[in-house]
Amino acid sequence: MQKSVHRLLALLGLVLAFSLIAVSCGNDDDDGAAPAATEAPATATQAPEPTEAPPEETVSLIQDGGTLQAVLDRGHVLCGSRDDVPGFALLNADGEYEGFDIDMCRVVAAAIFGDADAVEIVPVTSAERFTALASGQFEVMNRNTTWTATRDGTEGANFLFTTYYDGQGLMVPASTGFTTLDDLADANICVSTGTTTELNLTAVFAARGIPFNPVTFEGFDTLVPAYEEGQCEAMTADSSVLGVFKFEIEGKGGPDQHIMAELISKEPLGTVVRDGDTEWAQVVNWATMATVQAWEFGLDSTNIASYDGTDPNILNFLGRDGFDPGLGLPTDFAVQVVSQVGNYEEIFNRYPQLGVLAGSVNDLWSNGGLMYVPPYR
Repeated sequence: MQKSVHRLLALLGLVLAFSLIAVSCGNDDDDGAAPAATEAPATATQAPEPTEAPPEETVSLIQDGGTLQAVLDRGHVLCGSRDDVPGFALLNADGEYEGFDIDMCRVVAAAIFGDADAVEIVPVTSAERFTALASGQFEVMNRNTTWTATRDGTEGANFLFTTYYDGQGLMVPASTGFTTLDDLADANICVSTGTTTELNLTAVFAARGIPFNPVTFEGFDTLVPAYEEGQCEAMTADSSVLGVFKFEIEGKGGPDQHIMAELISKEPLGTVVRDGDTEWAQVVNWATMATVQAWEFGLDSTNIASYDGTDPNILNFLGRDGFDPGLGLPTDFAVQVVSQVGNYEEIFNRYPQLGVLAGSVNDLWSNGGLMYVPPYR
């Protein structure tokens, strides 16, 4: 059941006190920009205009455990994300948000309102994301955020279904011939400062007795150009992000890149909500998991609305015959999610920067991957 309001308020105070030292995951660079919250609805692909924090009554309602009602009253979802990683969350040249994480924000809107565009993206830095979530600047966060014990225990955050299993890796120019960590002895390695990426790099290389020279940067906007200019023999980040920049570097005619096979950490990434509201967590969790369940059932954006079979499990999933598990969602929420945004496979394959899905850890459990959801019955 819901945690007490007093405990949530205490957590908010703790988060606010330590907001400047919030830990970030491997691909969460801190660009120094302040989080923004807006009053007017915007579509998922529009950049919001910065305004003041949410009204006090909205924050109070959220703190009292009524997040779903607050969202319904507002008419759209506020989703915290980023704007600088192609494939995951990017503000493109047309001023529109796009990417895997953005689509996961749209999934929640489609489930609640039957309208995937009933969402406003709130860009937030890694250092301020948990403070912004706790203070009500948004109620859902999809921002390449790693689920760790400390974050679960101290940030007032509730980590939901893992949407992308990742791990920290290292990338080098293919021409170097480097294939193992030992090859990087005494090398300069580009890394984002103040992140778990930097901590992991230092810990693993120290444990193996491999000397190296960290070359630190505030964000990828400066790190990647420095790597391309040869200031570092290698760069490190979450494997997914390395794949993104490998794609970008080679795509513009740069030298071939090699991502080393060995991962030096586990980085489960997924949707995060505020602690203390079980109803809201269930809504967001099952909306997200519907993309995987549809994939497992063989349903996608082209056929889910026209399903005419007799499988009782699928009929339940589609909300036919009045089936309602009491999650606080419309009975046809899965139809809306998949027909408007797609199943997990469709969403993933929409962004080639994310890599190959088939045969990866992000494949379905029945294909040897880790994507496995509870039965919808």
